[in-house]
Amino acid sequence: MSLYEIRDLGIMIGDNRLVEGVDLDVRAGECTAIIGASGSGKSLTCLTPFGLTPGRFSGQVLLDGRDLANAAAAQLREARSQLAGFVFQQPLTALTPHLTVGAQLHEATTQAGGPRPSRSELARQLERVGLSRADERLDQFPHRLSGGERQRVMIAAAIAHDPKLLIADEPTSALDATLRREIMNLLDRLRAEQGLGLLLVSHDLAAVADHANQLVVMDKGRVVERGPAASLIAEPQEDVTRELIAAIPDLNEPPPRLPPVGDRQLVAEALTVSFPRPGWRRGTIQALVDADFEVGEGEALAIVGGSGSGKSTLGRAIAGIGPVTAGTIRWKGEELPERRGRSQRMRKLVQPVFQDPVASLDPQWTVADIIAEPLGFLRPDMLPEERIEKIRDLLGKVGLSEDQAERFPASLSGGQAQRVAIARALAADPDMLVLDEATSALDPLIGSGILQLLGELRDSNRLSILFITHDIAAARRLCHRVIVLDEGWIVECGDMETVITDPQSAVTRKLVAAS
Repeated sequence: MSLYEIRDLGIMIGDNRLVEGVDLDVRAGECTAIIGASGSGKSLTCLTPFGLTPGRFSGQVLLDGRDLANAAAAQLREARSQLAGFVFQQPLTALTPHLTVGAQLHEATTQAGGPRPSRSELARQLERVGLSRADERLDQFPHRLSGGERQRVMIAAAIAHDPKLLIADEPTSALDATLRREIMNLLDRLRAEQGLGLLLVSHDLAAVADHANQLVVMDKGRVVERGPAASLIAEPQEDVTRELIAAIPDLNEPPPRLPPVGDRQLVAEALTVSFPRPGWRRGTIQALVDADFEVGEGEALAIVGGSGSGKSTLGRAIAGIGPVTAGTIRWKGEELPERRGRSQRMRKLVQPVFQDPVASLDPQWTVADIIAEPLGFLRPDMLPEERIEKIRDLLGKVGLSEDQAERFPASLSGGQAQRVAIARALAADPDMLVLDEATSALDPLIGSGILQLLGELRDSNRLSILFITHDIAAARRLCHRVIVLDEGWIVECGDMETVITDPQSAVTRKLVAAS
């Protein structure tokens, strides 16, 4: 008997029918996974029956015998607080920014009317999902965590009230390969020990193959293929499934042919970043220690490591949006001033593209307004008609149409939002892009398209790229060289192919093996 059953699900937003005729089942202790390209209706299918999207749905939806299709708002709230847990796709926007991790876990634990948890119990919930220094994390705010750490906090909150069904929308997209495996193993253990049913949306087909019982492939709001996960991935019957599998970066594929690197542009020497410990504790946390590296013109340099290794800290320091405790950064031999004293010319040199594209875009601005913002600061002399033409040119460069200029971020897919973020960065005509997990939250098809776009920009504009990622296979498609970080230290640095074929550190060997 199914714990969760959907029959003939249809979903409409306004006058648009976005999902039609979807059937699926989730049994207690089992995992049903949904895969598909961005915009295929995966997240709508998972969240709409619980009242978590603006969509209206029809069909039959039963959770542990409760009829959600005819449930009132209060009954849906009860189902969400007692029977279901949710892991959302964007952890930064899903967590409350002004509440500490401990406060958010406390709220999640007591939402179903349970007893107040002690501090040690809250710390154990973090340890349960693989977070180190759990007691210390309870006093931190979400913005002080890496993307992978935020994702694990959200998973801890989702299972804090021991739900019967866990709905996980890309629960491992921001995690490195090792942690992806650990989180999926954790979910397997919960399914086995507690009979937890798991409805999983994922573009990580390796995790799906190893952990899911049933696989549902969606395209344009419909189910195009279904069956046992392992056999369906081994022998896909539909073109959509085959394309998704082929788009996954693989270290066994032939290495790309990359253009030569130009003169040295950026040099970082003994770069160190430390933060004060949160709460009442004294001392500092060393997020980056004595990092030395350089980047040439037209070179793509990968910064690879596990969650919390210091990758984003390094990128923010280079982009001038994060602190530098010690060390120097030079551009073509000239030392860059401190972040607060950086001139307009220096701001033009390096532009960031953030990990969560939707969170980095102003929700009340159109795409045109978002792209035009840097032009207002850096090109105040530009005439209105010139600005409009520049926006059109930038949209074309990142593969977006002109009619998308008047859309708002909420109406964009993850891949479209990432392209807008890249267009905004290019508006400053920078010499370097710093991309923080630019493809981690995207499905393989869209992620492959973003990597191709970045490669074209690197070659045509001679852009230097700092590509921060936990996926060394994705980095290999774009980057000349790679730096491997672990706990704030550079443990390996070299040519991409050399590091992959002959890794010298245990950390690198683990990353390569996981890819």
